Amino acid sequence: MEEARMHNNQLINETSPYLLQHAHNPVDWRPWNAETLSLAKRTNKPIIISIGYSACHWCHVMEHESFEDELVAELMNRHFICIKVDREERPDIDQVYMSAVQLMTGQGGWPLNCVALPDGRPFYGGTYFKRDQWMNVLNQLADLFKNNYPKVLEYAEKLTKGMHQSELIEKVEEAPTFKREDIISTIEEWSKSFDPENGGPNRAPKFPMPSNLEFLMYANYYAPNAKLEAHIDLTLEKMAKGGIYDQIGGGFARYSVDPIWKIPHFEKMLYDNAQLISVYSKAYQLKQNPLYKQVVNQTIHFITTTLMHPEGYFYSALDADSEGKEGKYYIWTKEELKQVAGEDFKIIEQYYHINSHGYWENGNYILMRNLSIDEISNSLNLTKKTIEEKVNSFNQRLLIERKKRVAPGLDDKTLTSWNALTISGLLDAYNALGESRYLELAINCGKFIISKLLKVDGSLWHSFKNGQSTIQGFLEDYAFTSQAFLQLFENTGNQKWLTHAKSLTNYCYTNFYDSSNGMFFFTDLQDDPLISRKIEYMDNVIPASNSALALTLFKLGHVLAEEKHLITSKQMLENVHHQINQFGSAFSNWGILLIHHLKPFYEVAIIGKDSKTKYASLMKEYIPNKVVVIADTASNLELLKNRFVENKTYLYVCTNKTCNQPTESVKTAIEQLKK
Repeated sequence: MEEARMHNNQLINETSPYLLQHAHNPVDWRPWNAETLSLAKRTNKPIIISIGYSACHWCHVMEHESFEDELVAELMNRHFICIKVDREERPDIDQVYMSAVQLMTGQGGWPLNCVALPDGRPFYGGTYFKRDQWMNVLNQLADLFKNNYPKVLEYAEKLTKGMHQSELIEKVEEAPTFKREDIISTIEEWSKSFDPENGGPNRAPKFPMPSNLEFLMYANYYAPNAKLEAHIDLTLEKMAKGGIYDQIGGGFARYSVDPIWKIPHFEKMLYDNAQLISVYSKAYQLKQNPLYKQVVNQTIHFITTTLMHPEGYFYSALDADSEGKEGKYYIWTKEELKQVAGEDFKIIEQYYHINSHGYWENGNYILMRNLSIDEISNSLNLTKKTIEEKVNSFNQRLLIERKKRVAPGLDDKTLTSWNALTISGLLDAYNALGESRYLELAINCGKFIISKLLKVDGSLWHSFKNGQSTIQGFLEDYAFTSQAFLQLFENTGNQKWLTHAKSLTNYCYTNFYDSSNGMFFFTDLQDDPLISRKIEYMDNVIPASNSALALTLFKLGHVLAEEKHLITSKQMLENVHHQINQFGSAFSNWGILLIHHLKPFYEVAIIGKDSKTKYASLMKEYIPNKVVVIADTASNLELLKNRFVENKTYLYVCTNKTCNQPTESVKTAIEQLKK
């Protein structure tokens, strides 16, 4: 590695932590820009497009094995123009070449390595390659490009055509009828792949998939199903007690490599934790389970102490590795745990399964839970209170011990979309738990987006680091930020948030809208075009930008009484409606919008001097089919107009342009909302 650091390539001038990790490789890495693409065409060299992210373990492995190797670098530099891409900075590029690799190989992942013509059209791709395999592939491709170019060109043309055709979305002209059976059949089909013992899907690796969980909760609220409810509770409990959750420090790892949520892929991403704060907050509204409350509080503590800048915005991720080893920061030997626990080790041994169940490898254990406090209490003949006190004390001591270790690397770039998701998570936590600090954190982060990431022309930047905002915003930035700002308006009554949400969605109509099908492109019309302009519509670990925007347009249409937003949102749903019950997990956010159309959707106006207090009381209930507007005094907003009464605070519950009698009672309003 020291020898590798003698090299400097063009990534040395970048701000992305991932790109900077490769700035001293002997590979002549270049960033993706017009100059690099022009060089490829001018020299008629094929392009290696290597994509990853800073917290990616196998990205580090391939760097060490191949990209730090002088012989590999010489081969790459001689025959190719080599481009490194941070997938989090440039999700548009990642989408294009991930699509290509999935078409070629049937699977994808990171590191993602694609080889393309000088104009960017791919003709070969894969994920992780061992050193000798990588060199063999590159030698063959260089020879093929030089000696059989027509064959390479033909394949690239066919592949690019396939990429265009694979994601075509047609506008549904004849509107489908939305039916209750759509949700029932979706759950019936989906439940075939449920894991009845550990929750989540019956496969590995296992991802939390927050939008899946939110849809399943809402589906059960709409059409109660005891088996579905049990599956949701089982999943939430197993995740919270598994190794995927940091039992002493809070926060979730990206996924578990096994079916029991035990062995995490140790990186911690802001977007996962932001969304899971939302999920567990809503689950707490439903069940008042103290475990869910603990997860919310502990995870917020993690992101605010580890991923938050002092000015209130959030970094992207913590690496899976420390000191070159995956998970080293989080695992413990029995001897280490005994030393910290002292005379309480018998409690800790049972509580965190320091046995064959919690054993990982090389004498190390992953902290996880399975037994209940009652079971441990009966086993050790101790009170529940004693066990809880002993465990809390142990956790604090173990955290102190852990902080002496070399911490995983921090990806300290700030992404607009992920910060917006964090705002939403904090607001959901505030609504469920009533902790005013969470509202303050959300407001501060919103102010940061406005001051540093919102341009004068109403567009957004995508990334921020070292005081510098870079990269034109993508649809995900607008979708999640307008959603977060609309939620800030609901929580505060401050109309500046509503104004910004409306402005961002208007920008989307102008710069992202595809009039041929009523959907929205992922990239701005102002961006330099890639070989394919994608429309992201399938939900994944993060909801699709189109489904998120469709939900925001739906709510915004109700708040502003603007039919345009409601019509656009409904057309988007109609375009994907036929796929929801076939592939529920990939259309879960769309499923939420579908239920909004099936179940009465309520507009709640709260106006008067106690509006914030009554709002806080109302929001402790799980009622997902509503949007709320509040004001302390008279307002010209359509839902509040002519409704202010001096010295009174009224709640108005309306649906389909019909309102119940106004009431001063939150309890009465809740009864109206649950009819």
